[in-house]
Amino acid sequence: MILELSAADRQMLRQLEESLWREETRFDPAFMDRLLAADFLEFGRSGRVYDRAETLASSRRLISAVIPLPEFQARLIAPEVALVTYCSHVDADGRRERGRRSSLWSRTAGGWVLRFHQGTPC
Repeated sequence: MILELSAADRQMLRQLEESLWREETRFDPAFMDRLLAADFLEFGRSGRVYDRAETLASSRRLISAVIPLPEFQARLIAPEVALVTYCSHVDADGRRERGRRSSLWSRTAGGWVLRFHQGTPC
């Protein structure tokens, strides 16, 4: 059985993923509290591991990322679970950092929540 993600869900997941790269939403505690699953975990591009509490406690800072996210793809891997992949291009400390990104999103009664994210340098 091939699972298909609707165009509306694909667009919503793109908007949610891009919101993580926008300063006004990334550092909005109420927004991030709704977005991150209770068991959220991230393997950062740096190799660090972040849990939900650390992510919610992140200090506000300028984010200089290319949006729309290059090479964005979203696909269902289970009936209520989507895998999102893309490349990130972020200007930091005078240089452009590139990464391969993947996120696992779960559909809940309240909408999509982010359960896992990983960044890998490239």
